[in-house]
Amino acid sequence: MKTLLAVVLVALLGACTTVATKKIASGENTIGERLQVNIEGPWNYISAPNMGPAQIWTMEGLPVDQLRIYSGIKDGEVIHDTRNSNLKSFSFRSNMQSDELVSMFEGMLTRGGSTFQLSKVEPSTFGGGKGVRFEYAMVTKEDNLPLTGVAFATVSNGELFALLYTAPRLGFFPRHQARVEQIARSAKILPTPAAPKY
Repeated sequence: MKTLLAVVLVALLGACTTVATKKIASGENTIGERLQVNIEGPWNYISAPNMGPAQIWTMEGLPVDQLRIYSGIKDGEVIHDTRNSNLKSFSFRSNMQSDELVSMFEGMLTRGGSTFQLSKVEPSTFGGGKGVRFEYAMVTKEDNLPLTGVAFATVSNGELFALLYTAPRLGFFPRHQARVEQIARSAKILPTPAAPKY
């Protein structure tokens, strides 16, 4: 697995992309201006230019598992990286209903040709507001790797807040699902910051 991570990092660096990894401190963390979550365990934040508006965290390493955290995505904002302009683009709209949010994320996750199967959708509270929780299965186009995922999403004051966790179906997803569910339960959406007075 370390070899696979090294190969991916070398490939990214070879493409003139600077990848940075930062350990996330356990306890309360604020993502963006309006989302607070409480985390446990050795999560790492991966950043690189043009990776999109979500923060990407990983427990096992970027090629293995990904936790995407969206905080305050505004109307019309694209929800994925924009490096490949030949692929279809998916943007958030502030009037989206739960089923439309699920479809938007499905489209994002399958942009590169991976297959997607929705296995469960249910109303859920996320960040203190009404939202949606859904589970899904995927098979990656590149290496036919079976993945499992769970996601939570809500719209607050016209902005999107969401968590999506994806990992290999055997081993990794069951190992970390409880941690992800705990992060989702801890999520708090803060009030919109007041505009400065002049």
